[in-house]
Amino acid sequence: MLRILKSFAAVGIAIGALTAAAHAADIKIGFVVKQPEEPWFQDEWKFADIAAKEKGFTLVKIGAEDGEKVQSAIDNLGAQGAQGFIICTPDVKLGPGIVAKAEANGLKLMTVDDRLVNADGSPIEAVPHMGISALKIGEAVGAAIADEIKKRGWDMASVGAIRVSYDQLPTAVDRVEGAISSLKAAGFPEANIFDAPQAKTDTEAALNAATVVLNKHADVKHWVAFGLNDEAVLGAVRASETVGITPDNFIGVGIGGADSAINEFKKPAATGFFGTVIISPKRHGYETALNMYEWVANDKAPPALTLTAGELALRDTYVEVRKNLGIE
Repeated sequence: MLRILKSFAAVGIAIGALTAAAHAADIKIGFVVKQPEEPWFQDEWKFADIAAKEKGFTLVKIGAEDGEKVQSAIDNLGAQGAQGFIICTPDVKLGPGIVAKAEANGLKLMTVDDRLVNADGSPIEAVPHMGISALKIGEAVGAAIADEIKKRGWDMASVGAIRVSYDQLPTAVDRVEGAISSLKAAGFPEANIFDAPQAKTDTEAALNAATVVLNKHADVKHWVAFGLNDEAVLGAVRASETVGITPDNFIGVGIGGADSAINEFKKPAATGFFGTVIISPKRHGYETALNMYEWVANDKAPPALTLTAGELALRDTYVEVRKNLGIE
């Protein structure tokens, strides 16, 4: 009799597992990003794919570079029978429209990286969000630059700083303001910080913006640079090379730990790209996808706000830092 009961129990467990697997197979989750060609978003998708394979749900990856494509992507997901989606929007001011479109399609909504805002600029707190503590990361960038200035024995009063800016994005503003606050706390003169506004958030736009600053202040010998991401700083580094500034006279610290930054570290000789604060795409891809799955499958809503941090990586430490963050 005991053996029969055990057999029934085993059958029950097996049926339960098959039912759960079948249920997961019916779940479809979207992951919409603003710049699908960028390594950061490619990595987010990669880690989201891991979550999908572990739980057995379908992940739909969509690139949406502007507001019209965002609206189309949400309708597309609704037509496919998806139950929810994660998005990094190209413009946070699209927030009310994204929320309305998600509701119209019966989709649960979570944001990643950039938080949606209302018409008055306040965050839409009803939408769960996983972001980066932009201010703290910026402060880490500024502190790293200030430390290296001191190690090189430069007089801060004679150093120029390039603020590669993209002020349309609140995250970008927070990062550069964090860097500036650390620099000023270390004694860096605010008058020596020069704005280099980007037309886009890529390396080419940063190169063009930084070149204008460097040419305008050709008398400055020592330079530092910071911005939204690695691409912003790499653009400034390339600009410095174009105008003849040597790596020993330039300190650039990026944010992200993108492949482009790692490739810079792998070059035989050091460049003006001194370091990067690596932010792990693993949590932003894997954890948000897992959170959305739990929300859809088990009605367990994600935390309202999760902020992740980063770690400074240099030419001789980046391998270890990447391993610590689960990237390798």
